[in-house]
Amino acid sequence: MMTAETATFLKVHIPPSDLAQRVDQLRALVPPVVRITAAPDDAQPADCHILVHGAASSEWLDASPSLRAVIVPFAGVSPEMQHLLQQYPAIDLHNLHYNDVATAEFALALMFAAAKFVVPLDRLLRLGDWRQRYTGAPSLLLSGRRVLILGYGAIGRQIAPVCQALGMQVRGVRRQKPPAPIADGVELFSTDQLASLLPETDVLICVLPQTPQTVGLIGAAQLGALPEQAIVVNVGRGPVIDEEALYHALQSGRLAGAGIDVWYTYPHGEEDRSHTLPSRFPFHELDNVVMSPHRGGWLEAAEGRRLQELAALLTVAANGGKMPNRVDKVLGY
Repeated sequence: MMTAETATFLKVHIPPSDLAQRVDQLRALVPPVVRITAAPDDAQPADCHILVHGAASSEWLDASPSLRAVIVPFAGVSPEMQHLLQQYPAIDLHNLHYNDVATAEFALALMFAAAKFVVPLDRLLRLGDWRQRYTGAPSLLLSGRRVLILGYGAIGRQIAPVCQALGMQVRGVRRQKPPAPIADGVELFSTDQLASLLPETDVLICVLPQTPQTVGLIGAAQLGALPEQAIVVNVGRGPVIDEEALYHALQSGRLAGAGIDVWYTYPHGEEDRSHTLPSRFPFHELDNVVMSPHRGGWLEAAEGRRLQELAALLTVAANGGKMPNRVDKVLGY
């Protein structure tokens, strides 16, 4: 039987972040051999084994020679984190996928809002303007449409059955050739087949991470290959879809609409949060765009899932196992 005297403790530190405020809840979910310290009350131990943070600094990595892993406590890893961790080959990188359901639901909400032009109709009716009811306001029927999920992983597998229930034909694209051509009624393809799929896509839903391989993957040529009046939804990362090309495809009316949760320009600090436009192009002037401030994966109710998934990784590590959700530092996922 392991006692406090014989136990080998797994030391985990949480630098300043929103997660540090939930440290007591996390401690209740892990075995006693997992010792968690958190800012601002606790300093980072020199013999720390795991850091939990989405934007670790080199100072934190250098402060603990025993460090063997960094866990990003959400899906996706920033290019800055990828580059930093590539300089520390002995430190593994992991992330969490607790928000797959929340992100999938938000992607679907954006798809519906863009297809049915909910935002401009709402805006007009708030002014007492009913004319769109009588003049054939645009609204796209989704049933029978062809949807392509670009980045068919945990989130895509949540989106697909809802689209199928609507009578949509669902296809998914993965980085590598899928082991089977069809899974759960979804046709699967590899990225190198994208060019042939786009002309047959009425709704493109992007859930790709930002990596050197994915930045600009959807540019002017790819948007131009979509059928006229297609819809684009992006809940992955903004730069996967070329900023200028997307704006012009929407501004010209070639694309029917878009639902965008991930962007190109973000506030640099708290003081900028009230007055930072998300792009150098005026997407905010377009009625066929539904805009959201990159919060599709956030849901207060999902915080419990985040803690449980993080606790599961730490428990595996404490028991000497290999933690899941390891991220390739080059590929970014």
